[in-house]
Amino acid sequence: MNTHFFDLKNVTVSDSFWNPFLERVKNSVIPFQWEALNDRVPGADPSYSMRNFKLAAQITHPELDYGIPKDIGHGGTMWQDSDFAKWLEAAAYSLVWYPDPSLEKTIDEAIDIVCNAQQSDGYLDTFYIIKGLENRFTNLKDNHELYCFGHFLEAAIAYFESTGKRKLLDAIIRYADCVDSCIGAEEGKLKGYPGHEIAEMALVRLYEITGEEKHLNLARYFIDQRGQSPLYFEEEVKRNNNSFHWRNSHLKYQYYQAGRPVREQFVAEGHAVRATYLYSGMADLARHEKDAGLLNACNKIWDNIINKQLYITGGIGQSSHGESFSYDYDLPNDTVYAETCASIGLAFFARRMAAIAPNNTHGDIMEKTLYNGVISGMSLDGQAFFYVNPLEILPLACEKDNRMRHVKPTRQKWFGCACCPPNLARLIASLGSYFHSYNAELNTLYTHLYAGNDLQSRVNGGELSIKTITEYPWKGDIDISFYMKESIKFNYALRIPSWCKNYSLKLNDAIVNFRMESGFAILDREWVNGDRISLNLDMPVEFVKSNPSVRANIGKIAVMKGPIVYCLEEEDNGKELFRLSAGKPENIAKAKIKVNFQKDFLEGVNVITIPGKRLSSSEENLYSTDKDQWEDKELKFIPYYAWANRKPGEMTVWINGF
Repeated sequence: MNTHFFDLKNVTVSDSFWNPFLERVKNSVIPFQWEALNDRVPGADPSYSMRNFKLAAQITHPELDYGIPKDIGHGGTMWQDSDFAKWLEAAAYSLVWYPDPSLEKTIDEAIDIVCNAQQSDGYLDTFYIIKGLENRFTNLKDNHELYCFGHFLEAAIAYFESTGKRKLLDAIIRYADCVDSCIGAEEGKLKGYPGHEIAEMALVRLYEITGEEKHLNLARYFIDQRGQSPLYFEEEVKRNNNSFHWRNSHLKYQYYQAGRPVREQFVAEGHAVRATYLYSGMADLARHEKDAGLLNACNKIWDNIINKQLYITGGIGQSSHGESFSYDYDLPNDTVYAETCASIGLAFFARRMAAIAPNNTHGDIMEKTLYNGVISGMSLDGQAFFYVNPLEILPLACEKDNRMRHVKPTRQKWFGCACCPPNLARLIASLGSYFHSYNAELNTLYTHLYAGNDLQSRVNGGELSIKTITEYPWKGDIDISFYMKESIKFNYALRIPSWCKNYSLKLNDAIVNFRMESGFAILDREWVNGDRISLNLDMPVEFVKSNPSVRANIGKIAVMKGPIVYCLEEEDNGKELFRLSAGKPENIAKAKIKVNFQKDFLEGVNVITIPGKRLSSSEENLYSTDKDQWEDKELKFIPYYAWANRKPGEMTVWINGF
């Protein structure tokens, strides 16, 4: 089954929750990140990204002079090119929503610089252009050439789709031909594959635009060759005397998801971002090639992530050791890694799994990551970012406990490894492409996410417009209206979230019959102009418990309302949040739970208050047999994504019962 998601030009977002984020990306994040890429943000780590491209262009074309000293060398990490590519992708998507001639001019000028750096054979990577082309493709394992290549493909495609301009796309297609000429199964080629995945899904996307089998073939080769014996990375280390950082780690080559062939991988392992990018490419290839073995691996990995290695916020990657998955049910809240990019990668994977065979769990995970673990990575002004997204913060521990050196109590302006900020921007800017999909074979239109939007498309031969109005995620009322010149027969499938225990569905104000399939409520009818669906998802405050195997959360609960995860902050609840208790879920009086939407607080959020207790601080002894003393305490919860936007302080998602 092949389900096609509608792209941005089909969907106009008009949503009270998401439009401020889209506007923030356009008005704040994209300009701020452009300044960062040009090393013009005071107090932030330099990026060196555009400096590297200018220097590489001067090396490729000595007649050019961008004012960069020729002996200054490459700046930053070897993957610095990808930061520009991700910024460009976000800017390209933004142009679909908000045409901006000035931004487009900036992009075109930057593309000119990038293309001037390209070599005659198509190669384009500033690290090796500056440091020595004789060493290119000698460390696929660690030096990120194919990662930067993949991000450039994504950016070039996005800019082509948004503007119709082909200069960068044609340049990166030439780079793809260069890669293909050097790497592959044929005699004389390197038998390698990306150390950091993304090229796989980018090549599939390129194939969908060009229709050229060579692009799909290269994606297939990268996926099929990965982990095969003899192991390429192992041979590369020996041949080129490369270092191998993970030699004495339990991760070894599974850090790169390369310890065994991908069809034999059924558990999420290794670096979490690399993993989800690979799984996304595997799902894309499985869909195109109807590869049962590849799909089986994707399904098992999916089940492992969402049932055994997923934080309630949609975060993944528990360990700072390798920014990696650790093991089933290991979900510490304070030492967690949960890189913003990893949640973004999980959203990519979920969308691609939904394109194979839609299931409400795919939309559930897209929703969970987007409303919680993704947007938590950016401040509400769009100018500070989290790399790591903890579920519990004690600032003193971040300062003095070396185990938490990766965890920050406040967002940072920029990072030396700045993958997360532009990655977050490109996902938010592409948000509309996650809402709806259509399967022509089944003649079924699916709605995966609920937000105010207008969809314009052809369905079953007819021109169709669907308008969604809602105050989601704060309320569960969703109105969907259909407009068309002539009646159109098709199935309409609405995702019923797994968190929703009760819901009602009406058509034109009357109860309507529908069938449930894979978590979707499906209406099969001949639709006429003016038809209107009213979906109400019951959205009470819920108290969530972990599986008992999650040792970090024994005796604790988390607060959710709809898709939103809530947390306690020191600003509202005082210090030592670990002293607070909410009680057992079954004993919390529903009548005493208060939900108040505060439009001028944290840019408009639901605030939840419940009666709780605070353990008295009167005990003087370090250890005691005395009975605990509890004081009444009202607990104030805010959405997790909005934490750390006021004074620095403690935070926790999970709270004690008593």
